[in-house]
Amino acid sequence: PYDMLPEGMNMDEMPQSTCTTVQVEEERPPPRDHLVWSFCTALYGNIFCLGLLAFFFSVKSRDRKVLGDHSGALSYGSTAKCLNITALVLNIIVIVIVILIVVLVVKAYQYQYHTSLLHGH
Repeated sequence: PYDMLPEGMNMDEMPQSTCTTVQVEEERPPPRDHLVWSFCTALYGNIFCLGLLAFFFSVKSRDRKVLGDHSGALSYGSTAKCLNITALVLNIIVIVIVILIVVLVVKAYQYQYHTSLLHGH
């Protein structure tokens, strides 16, 4: 409960021991859980089940965030991010390798076709 100041007294005249100092903690932005990114990785680029693992860690991060565990949410979110990045890089490498193989096979067939025409086979 708050006490009223006595008549004729202002805040400057009050002893400092009765004043309370309140420290306000700085607002931290909520940790990112990367749930949508993990969901897309699980659906479209689930190489070595990394997308599924990323989705699992994203859900755990969201659970920790709801419970108010900032450091736990940050840890799980960071793990989900690393798994998503790893899955993305591996998917890009696989796509590049597949494109190279297709190009090399097409070039080989073109070469074989042209040499067979020149030799009359």
